[in-house]
Amino acid sequence: MTDTRAALAAFSALSQETRLEAFRLLVKAEPEGLPAGEIARRLDVPQNTMSAHLSTLTASGLVLSRREGRSIIYRADLTAMRGLTAFLLEDCCRLDRETSAPALACLAAAGCETDKNGAC
Repeated sequence: MTDTRAALAAFSALSQETRLEAFRLLVKAEPEGLPAGEIARRLDVPQNTMSAHLSTLTASGLVLSRREGRSIIYRADLTAMRGLTAFLLEDCCRLDRETSAPALACLAAAGCETDKNGAC
């Protein structure tokens, strides 16, 4: 995610407490994902409210959905999450490899490719 507008959309979506908690829950539920009703139940949020939050997260590019019968299953888009993290660290990585090493190691463990200079 190198586009500033996409990063702003993602941060905007995550800047609300219920959406942030829903995204964190979906990250933990990878790779299976969770039905919308289960997310609402676990977060103690009305289903129609949760639906609006999930729509916002989906529009931001951080969440994917698929239909299974009558349910919609939501999943965190880990590629988008890694891209957002790499976007934040892009300048940091180029300035000081030692300072950014822990973050780069975490991104690498999550599947983020880094170049020979450590840039994401």
